[in-house]
Amino acid sequence: MTQRIVRRAHGGRQRWLSATVAAVLLVAGITALVLGLSRQQTAPPSAPAGHASSPAHSDAPSSGKNGPASSQPSVMEASAPTRLSIPAIGVNTSLERLGLDKSRAMETPKNPAKAGWFTPGPTPGAKGPAVIAGHVTWNQTKSVFFNLARLRHGDHIAVQRNDGSTARFTVTRTEQYAKDHFPSIEVYRNIDYAGLRLITCAGTYRDHHYADNVVVYATLDPAN
Repeated sequence: MTQRIVRRAHGGRQRWLSATVAAVLLVAGITALVLGLSRQQTAPPSAPAGHASSPAHSDAPSSGKNGPASSQPSVMEASAPTRLSIPAIGVNTSLERLGLDKSRAMETPKNPAKAGWFTPGPTPGAKGPAVIAGHVTWNQTKSVFFNLARLRHGDHIAVQRNDGSTARFTVTRTEQYAKDHFPSIEVYRNIDYAGLRLITCAGTYRDHHYADNVVVYATLDPAN
């Protein structure tokens, strides 16, 4: 969620506060999602092991030696996502819409075979950290993001959008975090470019919960 300060004598403070409140709600809602995704009804198959840290890569779009890599806009107009494709792990799924439930926690995908886009956040391709989440397993079966932890720097992600366009992203890093130490600020902080976060569960499974989360960070390709 992008925080924008409008330099006007009237209304500027109100807009700044609105953006700040929205960012806080985004973090709070997604933190609840992190907990919700961890719950499974029965013991799952062993998911691919993630890793504590990828080789260091900046999440921001890179520039060439002589300036920006492309003259194309670094962000796209807002448009709701409809489909997610990740060729490296065989994911090709339509997307559910995830809002906030009555307790103000983020909803989780109803269909474990589908991922879901968090609607209070940015749309994929627009400025800010868009969030798409999915289950890793459900009722002893593999779910849509079972192999998410296998994604590495340079892998490609495509998000089809309602306006007919496709937002294409490149993975910058994949991280695995203990749920008790989930870095909400790092994952959902304001950014000045179009980013994407793919989230699922990982780690030890005990008492119907996973211990960790996998987060895949990606940035919009300049070609968009």
